[in-house]
Amino acid sequence: MTASMTIRNATVVLPHGILEVDVTVANGKIQAIGTGVSPIGEEIDAEGLILMPGVIDPQVHFRDPGLTHKEDLHTGSCAAAAGGVTSFFDMPNNNPAIVTAELMTAKKSDAAKKCVVNYSFFIGATPYNLDVLNQVENVCGIKIFMGSSTGDLLVSDEKDLENIFANGSRLIAVHAENEDILRENKALLSHIHDVAVHPKIRDESAALQATELAVKLSLKYNRRLHILHLTTEEEVQLLRRLPQDNKISTEVCPQHFILKAPECYQVLGTHAQMNPPIRAARHGNALWKGLKEGIIECIATDHAPHTLEEKDQPYGKAPSGMPGVETSLPLMLNRVNQGACSLQDVVKWMCTGPARLYGIKGKGSIEVGMDADLVLVDMDKKKTVSNGELFTKVNWSPYHGIELQGWPIRTIVNGQTVFLEGEIIDGVRGQEIEFLN
Repeated sequence: MTASMTIRNATVVLPHGILEVDVTVANGKIQAIGTGVSPIGEEIDAEGLILMPGVIDPQVHFRDPGLTHKEDLHTGSCAAAAGGVTSFFDMPNNNPAIVTAELMTAKKSDAAKKCVVNYSFFIGATPYNLDVLNQVENVCGIKIFMGSSTGDLLVSDEKDLENIFANGSRLIAVHAENEDILRENKALLSHIHDVAVHPKIRDESAALQATELAVKLSLKYNRRLHILHLTTEEEVQLLRRLPQDNKISTEVCPQHFILKAPECYQVLGTHAQMNPPIRAARHGNALWKGLKEGIIECIATDHAPHTLEEKDQPYGKAPSGMPGVETSLPLMLNRVNQGACSLQDVVKWMCTGPARLYGIKGKGSIEVGMDADLVLVDMDKKKTVSNGELFTKVNWSPYHGIELQGWPIRTIVNGQTVFLEGEIIDGVRGQEIEFLN
């Protein structure tokens, strides 16, 4: 596909409003926006469609290297493209974990060959790799697992955490769960083998205490902190009380305000198991309110695929995590159609928000000179999410059987069409994301 195109007759979500204008693209950049612009390249008649910036998913687990039977950088990025996601940040809990400059270089080299959308990677924190955390080049941030989850990365000792926060300036992203509480609860509840116990083992206090510690260290050292996948009403209240001049942001995953416990465990069983867990409705309602108020500033998916054979094991053996990169935008467009939020909200939470929070160069909005990462969506299209019909390698979704209205029709990465009406276009490759500082 050519990197030059003219998109006509679309309704375009721009930084200052929604307008019916034409957009031209040349050399991977947005060249012109307006009415009566001179056409170049391929002409696309987008009448009846919405043109929005490509979605940026700031938290996925594409399992590459080491666990590629679940997902790899190619299949994961194809699933992203099918969901209107043009850029992603991948986590370091691979096998081996990405904790050295050499492993990061190898992962980036592999991504350049495999990824059909744009990519960046977190460097994983351990108690022993502080020099690497601060010196490795062009990463989206440092990832700290304060509580144990999938993989073997864990930094739970407060002295080790403080050492990381006190040294350096790079953004720190935390999986905030208190490891001591997790272990105590697991021992107390070890006689229960029902997946419904999962949010009791990984309870609200485990999340809140870890978030309180991360916030304390961020404020003490004036360190940029991003709290991953917020899940509790108590954490929203904590963030609401923070002083205005902080360097703290957070995100929420759609599953944490769409799915509800205990119903999701009754219906989905271990397919609903993830870390941190799906919780009761009061938490989901508080997360949605926090998102609408701006306390929570962006949406991520924590796309964490496991095969159905793995997920169908009994609780205690089944791994935690669920796929989501392919369905996050349709879930939010469906909410727009239901009147729960606006298109501008979706763009703020899924495009401009991640770009601003992480200082991404050239992405997140439709403006002249920005990268041509774009998505055409049909707000009228209705489609049922169906296992066996997805691009993610594991080919299942917790939303199986649910009809959503509002789906991506065409996904454009750096001016090239990578997804069109249900098909991935061969030969397109994304680029490594660059940051402003």
